[in-house]
Amino acid sequence: MASHLLSNFSKPTNGHVKDGKQHDLERDVKNVHDPHWRITSDFGVKQSNTDDWLRVATEDQTGPSLLEDHFAREKIHRFDHERIPERVVHARGAAAFGHFKLTESASDVTNAAVLTDTSRETPVFLRFSTVLGSRGSADTVRDVRGFAVKFYTQEGNWDIVGNDIPVFFIQDSMKFPDLIHSGKPEPNNEVPQAQTAHNNFWDFVYLHSEATHMYQWAMSDRGIPRSYRMLQGFGVNTYTLMNDKGERHFVKFIFTPELGVHSFVWDEALKLAGQDPDFHRKDLWEAIESGNPARWKFGIQVIPESKEHDFDFDILDATKIWPEELVPIRYIGELELNRNPDEYFTQTEQVAFCTSHVVPGIGFSDDPLLQGRNFSYLDTQLTRLGVNWQELPINRPVCPYLNHNRDGAMRHTINRGTVNYWPNRFSAVAPAKPEEGGYVDYPQKVEGIKTRMRSKKFRDHISQAQLFYNSMSSHEKKHIASALSFELDHCDDPTVYERISQRLADIDLKLAQQVAAQVGAPAPQHASIANHGKTAKGLSQTEFLPAEPTIQTRRVAILIADGFDPVAYSAIVAALKSARAMPFTIGPRRGAVFAKGESREHGQGVKPDHHLEGMRSTMFDSVFVPGGADSVETLRKNGRALHWVREAFGHLKAIGATGEGVQLVRDACQLEGVRFSEGEDVVSLYGVVTAVKTQPERLKEVFKMARGAANFVDSYFWEISQHRNWDREMDGLAEMVAY
Repeated sequence: MASHLLSNFSKPTNGHVKDGKQHDLERDVKNVHDPHWRITSDFGVKQSNTDDWLRVATEDQTGPSLLEDHFAREKIHRFDHERIPERVVHARGAAAFGHFKLTESASDVTNAAVLTDTSRETPVFLRFSTVLGSRGSADTVRDVRGFAVKFYTQEGNWDIVGNDIPVFFIQDSMKFPDLIHSGKPEPNNEVPQAQTAHNNFWDFVYLHSEATHMYQWAMSDRGIPRSYRMLQGFGVNTYTLMNDKGERHFVKFIFTPELGVHSFVWDEALKLAGQDPDFHRKDLWEAIESGNPARWKFGIQVIPESKEHDFDFDILDATKIWPEELVPIRYIGELELNRNPDEYFTQTEQVAFCTSHVVPGIGFSDDPLLQGRNFSYLDTQLTRLGVNWQELPINRPVCPYLNHNRDGAMRHTINRGTVNYWPNRFSAVAPAKPEEGGYVDYPQKVEGIKTRMRSKKFRDHISQAQLFYNSMSSHEKKHIASALSFELDHCDDPTVYERISQRLADIDLKLAQQVAAQVGAPAPQHASIANHGKTAKGLSQTEFLPAEPTIQTRRVAILIADGFDPVAYSAIVAALKSARAMPFTIGPRRGAVFAKGESREHGQGVKPDHHLEGMRSTMFDSVFVPGGADSVETLRKNGRALHWVREAFGHLKAIGATGEGVQLVRDACQLEGVRFSEGEDVVSLYGVVTAVKTQPERLKEVFKMARGAANFVDSYFWEISQHRNWDREMDGLAEMVAY
C-alpha cells in the first residue's frame, strides 16, 4: 500500500504532469462542465424540476406549498447551512497550488528528507491573507499578510504558518487575544473594519512596548504590498533542525520573491480598496492563468545550539529578527505556484494550517509565541471544521496515514479490523521505529523555576525598532511618517496620539516631531533611549529588486481614442507581450475604436479591454499614450483621461508617450523641472519617457532595458521595471499634481 501511494509523487516536471496532491484530490473532483451530468439530490436521485416547489395549484390559482417536497427542503436546507465559522484572523485569503524543489541539500543541519533530498519535487498549497479584516473586507488595506505553506511531503504534512513580516507584535502567545481584540473593530460600534487606525490598537501597542518593532514594519511599505507575488514570506517563529549526528540547530525560514519586493503608495491602496477590493486575489489568479507562475527562493537562517546565547537579543523572541550580518540567509530551494484552485470553499477556505505540523528532522524551540500557537491552531480548526478536519481533501496527507483515532462528526475513513487501540494482541498499527521513519523528539535538557516571566533579553523592546528605521531609505522613512500620521489622525483620544508621539522619539526624534506636528500632539524634545545608529541589510525593500530588470506580469494601460497611431500602438503591444507584461487597451468606450486612416464602415478597429470609467490607473503599473492627432485631441478634452495620467504621475508610475500623445502627458503633468521630448530625441525624466518623432524601427519587439537608453522601448521598459520613480516624490513633484 505504501509503495502504491508513494508512486503518486511525480518526478520533477514542468507543471504538465500531475503531482501527488493533484492525484489525491482527483478522487473528490466532479466536473460541472461534463455534459453527461444531470441534477440529482444529495442522495443521488435525478431531479426533473428544481425551479418550482411542489404545491397545490391550478392554471388559475396558486395554492399552498407542500412540506412533503423533500427536494425543495433539501435545497433550502443546504443553502441555509453553507457557511462555516469565519477565521477570527486571516479570514480573507487567496491561494494556489505549486511545488517546492531543493537546490542544495541541508543534510549538514537536518535529516528531514524534504530539506535533504534534491531529487524530490514536493507539492505545496500556499494561502495568502490579510489578518484583521473579515472575509468581505478589501485586499489592499494596511495590514500584515499571512503566508502559510502546506508541504505535502512523503513523510507527512509540514506547515510553515508565516507572515510577510519576520517579527510579531507580542512575545508571549497569552497576549494574542488582547492584541487581536485591540486591532479588531471597537466593541461599542464595530468600526473600523480591517484597519488599525483607531484608539484601541494604538493604546494597546503603547502600553505593550514589545510591539514597537512590529508596528514599524506594519507602518512601512511592507504593510501595503503591490502583489502577493511580490512579498517575502517568513516563518516568524524559531524552529529547530536535527541531523543524523544528533545535533540540534535553531532555524528561521525565509521566502524571497523572484519578482522583487514591491508595494503600493498609500493613496493608491486607499482607492483600490473601493475600486477593486479583490485586486490581490485577481492579480495572483490572472498571473497563473496567463502562464506566469509565482516563484520564491527558500532560505534558512541557522544557529547551532551551542551558540544560542551568543547574541545581545534572545533568539527565541518573536519580536526580533536575526540580522543577516550575524546570521546569513542560506538559500537552498525554490517554491513555485503554478495552478489555481478548482473551488474556493473546499480548498482555499477549508485548508487548515498548524504550526505543530512538522516532519522528522524538524522540531520546536522554546519560543513562547510558538508554544502557544501550537495549541491555538489545532484548537481553532476544531471550531471551524470539526474534529475530522484533517480528512478533508485539501488537508489530508498524500503519504499513507492510519492510527487508532476514531469516530466524531463527519468521519470519512472506514477502518476494517477488530481493534482500535494500542497495544493489541495482533500488533496491528504499531508505532513506527526511528529507522522506519518514526518521529523522534530531541532529548532537550530543561531546568529552571516554574514562574510567569521571560528572560532579561526579552525586555529590550526598542533597539531593533531603531535598527529597522535606520535601515530604511529616505522615501521609506517618509512613508512611515505619513502612515503613522494617518493612523493617529484617526485616533480622537489625545492620550493615545500624544503617548505614541512620545514613544516614537525613542526610535528617532525627527520622526516623532514630524508625526506630532501632523497629528496635533506636543512635539517631543528628547528621547528617553538614544538611537544606536546601526543599520542592517535585508530590511529595506530597495534591496529586493529582481536580479535582472523585468516587467513580467506588469499591467500596462494603453489609452486610445478614434484616430490613434496604429504603428506605435501595435509595436508597444507586441513589445509588452514579448516581455511577458500584460497590455490592456483603454478607450472612451468598449466598442471598437478605429485607427488613423481606418474606415469605420469596412475596418474592424480595436476593441478595448475596458473603458475609461470602468477602470482606473490604480489598477495598472504604467500608462502609455500613443500618438494620433484625432485620438489625442479627444483624450485631451476628456477629464477622466487627463486624470488617468495625473493619477499615475502622482502614484510615481512610469508613463510613456509617443507622437501627439506627448501633448496629453504635458497637459496632465506640466510642472517646472519636468521636460518632454520636442522631436526625435527620447526624453526620460522622473520616470516619464516621451518621444515626439519615433521611427517605426525604433519601436521594436526585441529590446534591452537600460536607464536613459536612446531607444524609446528600452528606456520606457526600464522605468516600468523600477516599479516607481521615488525621485518624483522626494523632489516634491507628485504632491503638486491634483489626483
